[in-house]
Amino acid sequence: MSLPDFHLELLAPARDATIGIEAVNHGADAVYIGGPGFGARASADNSVQDIAHLVQHAHRFNSRIFVTLNTILRDDELEGARKLTWQLYDAGVDALIVQDMGLLERDIAPIQLHASTQCDIRTPEKARFLQDVGFSQIVLARELTLPQIAAIRAAVDPGRCALEFFVHGALCVAYSGQCYISHAHTGRSANRGECSQACRLPYQVVDAKGGFVAHDKHVLSMKDNNQSANLAALVDAGIRSFKIEGRYKDMGYVKNITAHYRKLLDELIDAREGSDQPYTRSSSGRTTFRFTPDPNQNFNREFTDYFVQGRKDDIGAFDSPKNPGQPIGYATQVGPNWVELELNDPCMALHNGDGLCYYDLQKELVGMAINRADAVNAARGRWRVFPKDAVAGLKDLRKGLEVNRNRDVDWVRVLEKKSSDRRIGVWAALSATDQRITLRYTDEDGCAGEAEMTLTLDTAKDGAAADANNSAQISKLGATIFIATHADVAGANGLFVPASALNALRREAIDALEAARAQAWQRLERAQAVEPPVPYPQDTLSYLANVHNKAAHAFYARHGVKLIDAAYEANEELGEVSLMITKHCVRFSLSLCPKQAKGVVGVQGQVKAEPLQLINGKEKLTLRFDCKPCEMHVLGKMKTSVLNQAKKDSAAEQLAVQNGVPLTFYPIGAGRTWGH
Repeated sequence: MSLPDFHLELLAPARDATIGIEAVNHGADAVYIGGPGFGARASADNSVQDIAHLVQHAHRFNSRIFVTLNTILRDDELEGARKLTWQLYDAGVDALIVQDMGLLERDIAPIQLHASTQCDIRTPEKARFLQDVGFSQIVLARELTLPQIAAIRAAVDPGRCALEFFVHGALCVAYSGQCYISHAHTGRSANRGECSQACRLPYQVVDAKGGFVAHDKHVLSMKDNNQSANLAALVDAGIRSFKIEGRYKDMGYVKNITAHYRKLLDELIDAREGSDQPYTRSSSGRTTFRFTPDPNQNFNREFTDYFVQGRKDDIGAFDSPKNPGQPIGYATQVGPNWVELELNDPCMALHNGDGLCYYDLQKELVGMAINRADAVNAARGRWRVFPKDAVAGLKDLRKGLEVNRNRDVDWVRVLEKKSSDRRIGVWAALSATDQRITLRYTDEDGCAGEAEMTLTLDTAKDGAAADANNSAQISKLGATIFIATHADVAGANGLFVPASALNALRREAIDALEAARAQAWQRLERAQAVEPPVPYPQDTLSYLANVHNKAAHAFYARHGVKLIDAAYEANEELGEVSLMITKHCVRFSLSLCPKQAKGVVGVQGQVKAEPLQLINGKEKLTLRFDCKPCEMHVLGKMKTSVLNQAKKDSAAEQLAVQNGVPLTFYPIGAGRTWGH
């Protein structure tokens, strides 16, 4: 069974279990985290024991834990991955996020499967296929528009397969799973969690005649995703799981962004209560925050809603892949070791340790960390700041320059403390019969915990005061995960009950309620594949299908594919091929698209989408434009050094096997170790 169609799920990232716990505390309905190996973030691994600890905490709130197992696998890794599925299942994990179809050919644990964004899910046919082979939730491509999402929604069965979509965080410029630049240039595969992020580098853009179109621009670097304004439209299009990117991000980011989307989703749910199509949270409890969430406070490259509302020309962070922060004012004077600033908002304060930045004359971002900040005239917003670095070394710093702040120390300190409370609503009832008193708590999910005590009870002199005291005592749940939304003492009307008795009853009843909730917990079911096996939408697969092991080959063959090429990581594609396929178009973003030229005065005849070239040092990539689907291909070839190293590694592995040295997939409870 998939996520019920009336549930909306907020899915938060976690670099480690501690951050995952705070994601739950800040309102996440589910958390995704890397296990001890085979996750698409190579340096974000966690032990099974730590994940089990996170699972235990999350399940108290009916939140779910998903573990990423979303790299493509070599033949010698399949057994290690298979065993890991059982370890994670035994740890209570709710679902695995998977890319490699070879796992479906193995005896993996009966755990729910979610199709990773690395599966490149852009079409109704692909989505339907993944549903029919046993995936209960699928992560759609970030590049989809609302009508495209709705078309996929119409193709799947909401009772069998839920749609998940990234709503916030860093954007990969390529269709997920369709970028091979890192492997071609460094041997580090993005499909195996080791992307070198060539997309964030500066490039010279050169046309077919050798003319410069752009100089040192980060033309493959996207702004950060922010769908805050589109949540209602995404719900209406069929999205049910709202995913925040960021398994590399720190605690402050996860707290802040989870809180931000928790508030937005709660507002949407509350606004549609009583409507023809009401929704609910997919986990238990309400969260309150001790701060006001603000996405601008975290690292970002400015924001875009990408293609959800159609193609736009401002999706790129071409000037810098760094965090530009928010404009706060202007430099009014530059001294030998200080800079005076006039802030736009006189109520704003600067702090020792704040991070400032500005653009130099080449539009490169220059950082300026504050060592000391002094208010010259706080009422008028004038401050003198003493940078940590020498003022003389700060390039192009001058009077009249606009200055941004990209790190607010006060904000950082707020999120270093306890910053949220998540509580599950309970209905408390106190009753007395024949010298026995009973306290019962029933929570919002229908679970109940009860405690009884034999006690001689007397009628109070002031019955109303006694009732008020009894009500207050059974409502004191501050040290628990519960909050009393209603307290009924009518069953003990006018009786004096000692506070010590009520305290003991409360502790015992709450313990019983926690036990009842644990008893009521139900695992997500693994979906069964349709039989006989449904055909794959294509009968031929190129290296773009990322088939890297015999089991994956067998999977696609079983589903009717006749010709299956090896993954690019097999090092068989030696010529120039598409190393990246992307919906982003450099020509469009630079106002050079032939479609943009139509009707422009002075443009004669047909403008062709000629190839462009990207140059970074010795690295050269060719851009070709497929205008019918409106896509861009980045072409290149594998470096000889990468091929030579692959041959050496292969020879070393074969020698080790011949000598009886076992291969080590990963150490359980520690980080991943590839090789021997």
